[in-house]
Amino acid sequence: MATETTRQRRELGAVALGIPLVLLAFIVFVVWVFPPLFELFWNGMEQLFNEHWLVSSSFLQHGFTAGVLIGFTAPVVGSYLVNRQMALIGEALAHTAFGGVAIGLFVGASIPVLNYPLLWALVVAAIAALGMQYIAVNTDGYADIPIAIMLTGGFAVGIAVISYGVVFSATVESYLFGDILFVPFENVQLMVGLTLLVGLVVGLTHKQLKFITFDREAARLARINVWLYDTLLIVLTALVVVAAMQILGAILVAGMLVIPVAAAMQVTNSFNRGMLISIVFGQIAVIGGILSSYYLGIATGPMIILVAIGIYLLAIVR
Repeated sequence: MATETTRQRRELGAVALGIPLVLLAFIVFVVWVFPPLFELFWNGMEQLFNEHWLVSSSFLQHGFTAGVLIGFTAPVVGSYLVNRQMALIGEALAHTAFGGVAIGLFVGASIPVLNYPLLWALVVAAIAALGMQYIAVNTDGYADIPIAIMLTGGFAVGIAVISYGVVFSATVESYLFGDILFVPFENVQLMVGLTLLVGLVVGLTHKQLKFITFDREAARLARINVWLYDTLLIVLTALVVVAAMQILGAILVAGMLVIPVAAAMQVTNSFNRGMLISIVFGQIAVIGGILSSYYLGIATGPMIILVAIGIYLLAIVR
C-alpha cells in the first residue's frame, strides 16, 4: 500500500513538473524557433517557384501555413467527433467563439492592450465547452440540448455586443465568413502552438479517446475516467475551432471537422487509417480551396469547404 502511494505521488510530481516544462518548450518554439523556420521555408519556396506571387506574397504565406495547420488538426479531432455522432459540437463552439471575438473587439476598442480577439475567442470557447459538458452530465435533458443552447446563444452574444458598440464591420465579417488576407503572423504563431498542443494531447490519449469513442461502457468498466476524456475532447474541439475561424469563418468552420473524416470513412473501415486519410483529404481541401479561390476570384473559406465536399462526393461514387 505504501509502495503504491509513493508511486502515485511520484507520478503526480512528474506531471506537475512536466506540464510547465512542456508549456515552456511550446512558448520557446512558437516565439523564437518557429519564425526563422517559417522564413527559411518560404524563402526556399520562392526560389523553387521563381518568386511566383502565390508563394512570395506574405499574406498568402500566412494563409497557406494557417490552412495547412487547420487541415491537420481539424480532421484529427473530427475523427473522434464524427465516430461519436457529435459533429454539431464543432458548429456550436464556432458560434460561441464568434461571441468571444465580438467581446474581444469590444474590450479592445476601449483597452488597446487587450485587443486580441482570437485569445478572447479561445477563452470563451473553452469555457463554453466546459459548460456544455457540465450541462450534459448534470441535467436530465437530451444530449443535444446544450449543443442547441450554445449554437444559438453564442451567436446571440456576438450580435448583441456588435450592435451595442463595435463598428468594425470588416473585422467582424472576416471572423464570420473567413478571410485569408486577415491572418497576421501573430495568429499563425498561435495556430502553431495550438497545433502542437492538439498533436501532443491526442498522441498521449489516443488509446483512451478511441476506447471511449467505440465502447463507453467497457471504458467505464476498465476504470477509464470517461468524463475527463469527454471534457478533454470537447476542449480540443474548441481550440481547433478558434484556430480555424480566420480562414473558414465561424459559419463554415465545422465543415473541416466533419467532411474530410466523412470522406475517409467511405474508403476505409479502420479508425487509425481513416484518421490519416482524413488528414490527407484536409490538406487537399485547404490547398485546393486556396488556389481555386484566387484563380476564380471567390472567397477562400467557401472554396475550401466546396473542395472538401467534392472529395466526399468522389469518395462516395468511386
